Amino acid sequence: GPLDDSDRARGEDVWPVSAPSAMPMDTGWLTPHALSLEEIARLRRSWIAATRRALDAGFEVLEVHGAHGYLLHEFLSPLANQRTDDYGGSFANRIRLVLEVTAAVRAAWPAGRPLWVRLSVTDYAEGGWSPDDSVGLAQELRVLGVDLIDCSSGGMVPDVPVPVGPGYQVAFAERVRREAGIATGAVGLITEAAQAEQVLRTGQADMVLLARQLLRDPHWPLQAAAALGHVVDYWPVQYRRAAPALPR
Repeated sequence: GPLDDSDRARGEDVWPVSAPSAMPMDTGWLTPHALSLEEIARLRRSWIAATRRALDAGFEVLEVHGAHGYLLHEFLSPLANQRTDDYGGSFANRIRLVLEVTAAVRAAWPAGRPLWVRLSVTDYAEGGWSPDDSVGLAQELRVLGVDLIDCSSGGMVPDVPVPVGPGYQVAFAERVRREAGIATGAVGLITEAAQAEQVLRTGQADMVLLARQLLRDPHWPLQAAAALGHVVDYWPVQYRRAAPALPR
């Protein structure tokens, strides 16, 4: 189970935990340290340094992770952010760090390379971050030069009902795309080629992003191409004899 403050009191070796406010995620979790303004400034510099490392490593697309209960999401959500300074309270204050980080990353990332931001479009909880909030933030991010919003959901608070099912988050991508005027990526239990193609052809999103399905089947994109009637000859030579619709 999660470490709690009793582990710290016993002198256990636990990671220091920081957040917008000194609020544990749940009963039995560590109480985080509320970040100071100087620490927030230092974190912004860390994002810039990480961007430069990604550039040096040869990455061509960069994504700022503002979802799933990670730090930027915590600043966005009133369920985790109870600050009374310029980074808490109003919508404009709660999105301030995400905008500052994104602007700094965009400045350090070449203009010709895509920059994405991942959002949990909803917290699924009363008083939390909402789809309306996500549309408003996405509009601001578009102005900053963000190319795509990766539309996920949840992760801020435990034990909230989430309507999990095939493509259950696609509607979030569709709404952000339509109302914020920015490209979106759809994620979440999209596992079939026809399902992914339908999302794109109906204009619900500009891209379908897969994670666990690619862990299960690293050759999914090649098999999806074949299922949709396209001959794509990118199969590794060791697998080519098993590839569909290719000359042997």
